[in-house]
Amino acid sequence: MDLLSIEKFLCDLSVNQVGPIIKKKSGTQHVYDLKTGERAVDIVTAIDKQVEKLIWDSLKEQYPDFKFVGEESYVKGVTTITDDPTFIVDPIDGTTNFVHDFPFSCTSLGLTINKEPVVGVIYNPHLDLLISASKGNGIRINREPFDHKAKLESMGPLYLNKSVVALQPGSAREGNNFKTKMKTYESLLSCDEGFVHGFRNLGSTAMTLAYIATGNLDSYWDGGCYSWDVCAGWCILKEAGGIIVGANPGEWDIPIDNRSYLAVRGTTEEGGKELQKKYVDDFWKCVKGKLSYD
Repeated sequence: MDLLSIEKFLCDLSVNQVGPIIKKKSGTQHVYDLKTGERAVDIVTAIDKQVEKLIWDSLKEQYPDFKFVGEESYVKGVTTITDDPTFIVDPIDGTTNFVHDFPFSCTSLGLTINKEPVVGVIYNPHLDLLISASKGNGIRINREPFDHKAKLESMGPLYLNKSVVALQPGSAREGNNFKTKMKTYESLLSCDEGFVHGFRNLGSTAMTLAYIATGNLDSYWDGGCYSWDVCAGWCILKEAGGIIVGANPGEWDIPIDNRSYLAVRGTTEEGGKELQKKYVDDFWKCVKGKLSYD
């Protein structure tokens, strides 16, 4: 399968058709639904649904034999990811940003084969920033090759207490998962435990993973995400030498729909894989509780 040509198709679709809608409609959607109830803030707008239909129609015409998983068409307990080539799509990642006209909403288009992310395209039209990759073909920024190794060399050693970590409280603001997140944040900040340099919340999982891949962040820890949040970014990050494991200690090998994740950037240092492993182990020591999602 020509993954590079699929990547190009998704790039064209993102820039020429999806991006202009997101940019034009950002900040205009003051009527929206809360998908997960009154005690959560998981927002969906009519534009999310419109954009997903546009993407699905375009992909179905070009790749009629591929399967499709999208955020707005997902049905709990029914929608599954198989080994077949499957597009996994978030039409607008960062919908809360989109509603509030904060310029970190994007479209995130991924492809899996045998449940492995092999193509990823993320486009933020507010910044006119297109980040893409396909398995074995490296990363491109705005269609030009990106030298991720040179960027990683400039970042220095990969240590937890020298890192900037991306975190998101998520949409659910009650229960054990919320408490686990808050306690873990405190542990990561504490001078007696993780003592990280700082936190960042971009409000978009896709943009966060893209920024880790391009060397602007060191790691990202979160729970409550879905496969469409991470699919494209997972492929891009892996092409940059990064890894994704589970958010909970000991979860080294996870499926794409794990619902909780720890992403860590690559490193060009000698013994890089061992340094990544140590970073993960040190991070897991700061996790206070267990994230669990149905």
